[in-house]
Amino acid sequence: MRKIQSTSIFDFHGRPSLTTALPLSLQHVLAMIAGVITPPIIIAGVVGATPQEKLLLIQIAVLASGVCTLFHLYGVWKFGARLPAIFGVGFAYVPTLIAVGGQFGIGGILGAQLIGGVTMMVVGYFIQYVRHLFPPVVAGTVVLVIGLSLYDIAVRYMAGSGNVDAADFGAPLNWGVGLVTLATVLAASQFGKGVVKLSAIIVGILVGYGLSLALGMVSFASVADADWVAVPTFMPFAMEFHASAIVAMVVICVINSVQTIGDLSATTVGGMNRELRTRELTGGLLGNGLTTTASAFFGALPTSTFSQNVGIVAMTRVISRFVLALAGGFMLLAGLSPKFGALMTTIPYPVLGGATITVFGMITMTGIKLLIKDELSARNMTIVGLALALSLGIAEVPAAIERFPEWLQNVIGGAPIVVAAITAFTLNLVLPNTTLADEAREREAMACDDAGEAPGVGRQEAGEVSRPGRSRLDDEATPDGARGG
Repeated sequence: MRKIQSTSIFDFHGRPSLTTALPLSLQHVLAMIAGVITPPIIIAGVVGATPQEKLLLIQIAVLASGVCTLFHLYGVWKFGARLPAIFGVGFAYVPTLIAVGGQFGIGGILGAQLIGGVTMMVVGYFIQYVRHLFPPVVAGTVVLVIGLSLYDIAVRYMAGSGNVDAADFGAPLNWGVGLVTLATVLAASQFGKGVVKLSAIIVGILVGYGLSLALGMVSFASVADADWVAVPTFMPFAMEFHASAIVAMVVICVINSVQTIGDLSATTVGGMNRELRTRELTGGLLGNGLTTTASAFFGALPTSTFSQNVGIVAMTRVISRFVLALAGGFMLLAGLSPKFGALMTTIPYPVLGGATITVFGMITMTGIKLLIKDELSARNMTIVGLALALSLGIAEVPAAIERFPEWLQNVIGGAPIVVAAITAFTLNLVLPNTTLADEAREREAMACDDAGEAPGVGRQEAGEVSRPGRSRLDDEATPDGARGG
């Protein structure tokens, strides 16, 4: 038991003052809010939801994000990551949800989601036995691709919208507001002191929002129309179970588990300067499966980690659970009060884009930081290079997979993280684990052969055996009790 309560924002159990914690938590809320409300808006259009159903989907998504974040921060039994991470309804599932919703409606989505959530819990339980199959070269590749794949979102936002067909997309005014916001974030983070430095994102958002107000870019119509209080109901939509929908959802839920591994690894490496522990990983996957399953009963879409908030943690190193719990509390309040939630959605896209593009850059750098924990041998560089080439290449040329089965297009189309994860995982298993020392000895042997000399006895000849699919950090990554099995 802690006799003295820490007040440090750099301690997970630290409880700083409200004045210190409030701006730090608000920037987490503002970074995630657009990502939370966009999926239900998209799905509402796909399934032909009424205006009332659309508002309900948005409200319950915000509420579920708050509950999910608090659940993972504190945990219950074996469920919950107990890490400074934000969880909520996110983009990862959108391509699959569009395909399922277009054919089977919202009921088909929720029924398949229920089974997908259970599958995630199964993955979470067994992950402790296969953790060694996700060394830094695999986890780092996943995190790196997560960061790279988010850049277009930030640029779309800075240009004025998530939709390139919007009437004002790319307008100089949008870029002006986005760049002013970005410049403010950079100035606050590099030249600011104390809380201002750590709250650089919210400082940038406040400046950008003020500029947007002065330019008439903010509309409060949605705030005026929203109710003050709304309580969610149990099973607002009837569930339907269709085999093809369930298969598609199970596949994407398993793939999302890999992204969760990457995001949680990025959180501990970038924010806490240590490797992800097996208990935290198991709890994160079990908890995400449980919240995804429970969300289906209330009409909320599947949950996942929020990479932009992982970037904030990596950039600021603020890991206080109290700070992130405040963010979860705000989301919970917004979910119960649609008017409060509507107020947060008045922030223009250029402001959000300008504030978060540096965060996405930090995610990329965290991936690189993970990668260099393993030596950059020819084998590891092949894994990373091929995973990047295939994942980003297919994402840039979606027409390349148009002749594939529709379910496969839904899984890998527009989601480079899926291709990267599969490629890195598979190559790590099949390629022999040749180290830099092995490569040096191979070159020495080749040189000696050319010269007609006998090479010296190397480490392999002395009894060390290189095993495929493992890294030099496996002993750290292998769960307790799993060695020697």
